[in-house]
Amino acid sequence: MKNRELYKVRPIKDLKDMLNSSAELYGDKAAFLSKPKNGAAYIPISYKQLKSDVDAMGTALIELGLKNRKIALIGENRYEWSISYLSVVNGTGVIVPLDKELPANEIELLLKRSQADAIIYSESVKDKIELLCEKSTSLQYFISMDREENKGNILSFHLLLQRGHELLKEGRREFIDAEIDATEMSMLLFTSGTTEAAKAVMLSHKNVAENLMGMCSMVHIDEKDIFLSVLPIHHTYECTCGFLCQLYRGSTVAYCEGLRHIVKNLKESKATMMLGVPLIFESMYRQIMNQAIKSKGEKKIKFAIKLTNALGKIGIDIRKKIFKQIHEALGGHIRLFISGAAGIDPQIAKGFRELGISLLQGYGLTECSPIVALNRDIYYKDEAAGLPMPNLQVEIDSPDEDGIGEIKCKGSSVMLGYYENPEATAEVLKDGWFYTGDSGFIDEDGFIHITGRKKNVIITGNGKNVFPEEIETLLNRSPYIKESLVYGKGQSDGDTVICAKIVPDIDKIKEDKENNLISDEPIEKLIEKEVKNINKTLINYKHIKEITIQEEEFIKTTTKKIKRHEELKQ
Repeated sequence: MKNRELYKVRPIKDLKDMLNSSAELYGDKAAFLSKPKNGAAYIPISYKQLKSDVDAMGTALIELGLKNRKIALIGENRYEWSISYLSVVNGTGVIVPLDKELPANEIELLLKRSQADAIIYSESVKDKIELLCEKSTSLQYFISMDREENKGNILSFHLLLQRGHELLKEGRREFIDAEIDATEMSMLLFTSGTTEAAKAVMLSHKNVAENLMGMCSMVHIDEKDIFLSVLPIHHTYECTCGFLCQLYRGSTVAYCEGLRHIVKNLKESKATMMLGVPLIFESMYRQIMNQAIKSKGEKKIKFAIKLTNALGKIGIDIRKKIFKQIHEALGGHIRLFISGAAGIDPQIAKGFRELGISLLQGYGLTECSPIVALNRDIYYKDEAAGLPMPNLQVEIDSPDEDGIGEIKCKGSSVMLGYYENPEATAEVLKDGWFYTGDSGFIDEDGFIHITGRKKNVIITGNGKNVFPEEIETLLNRSPYIKESLVYGKGQSDGDTVICAKIVPDIDKIKEDKENNLISDEPIEKLIEKEVKNINKTLINYKHIKEITIQEEEFIKTTTKKIKRHEELKQ
């Protein structure tokens, strides 16, 4: 790795070993900053308290008869979710995290498919979950994070936790002494997709522990860091990289109250790091730059960036001083943003770095626990997905003349397979290699570059491959385009036309028209001009020939990825 040494990490066998050793190492330090009620101040919860609560909850779940059973978990990012996750995987059974945004019928279907025996849920999904109480499902227990009392088979999480603490005082040790088989399935995670198509990924402690050690050896994270947890925690990206990783490294996790509260929570928690997806960082960057230009003027901002870049080349870093207002607007402590779930425009990463905030991107899949590649804080390429994890072999399958082919990987963080789906498992796991379904290439420095999803590629009449993601990145750079979706449309002559669905940024267009920065012409004309300019930068066969403009934003997953196939069905 270009003689750049990896950071030292402590070896862990499994997540139980991780939690026990972290509680010993970091004891009274805050593991979490939690808000009991919206708007109240953050309250710290120590590592010691966390371990004690996990042991108590695990002991209580075993007393209920849930040893070696599957337990579903659904709710927002909060302390009770974290205790539940760890108390199930560290000695009780198999955890099945579910997406709280799913409709009730889809939740019911996933509970059936996973054969869950109990569910732990929060008030925000009470109506969807308690509907199932009246139905004859396999669920024995409904455990509510917010109820004060037990009622039939609906149990209060807090009373259960209390019971667990009493059992521990009586000397019950079934949970504490439970042995972990690090190679067995302990997590069952549904990939985002329709419920029928969603695959249930089987992961083990070893998969996740290896991923944690690999990731932390590439990017420096320590006990001085405070993470703002923003993305949905049922998703393996946030769960491994924004929850388990922090507990492993002795950091503190502050729970965000919702996307609207990111800036407020960054300030209150004094967060130093945050995981996000391109859509979050792109809109943050646009807002920051628009405000900075409004208050200082575009020329001054451009000059400040040029000046700090020039000084940076001779080892003088004054970015935090020059862009003090921007840093303060983000809470004043942010040092690192990490982007995942989809490729980010390299200009956004470069833009944040010019302001004195590092933004690194990584690449992963649920099936890989999740990280496959990561840019390092000391060695990165903004246009690349990153360098392969130290415990993974990554290769390109059947590369074409440009070196582009399907990315495949092999190693200790690759899943055990898809639950009760040997056919789907055999399709992606061959001779120990996991075939990702993503196309890309590896450059001479070993960085992985993603060109797009294999199934999204548009093949033109003359056999050329066009990756829609590349054109979408260019379209989304226009200040007047909020979102875009590029696809191919077959013609009767056998050719394929490149088309784009575009959501304009109405507010920005309105503002620039009012300030006489653009002419008062119809939105369609303005967007057509933007597309024409982008076409000039593209080779002929990639030119966008048809555009459709729509006001409503595209349908997205909870990690803010556009549901391409649902959009194109309409």
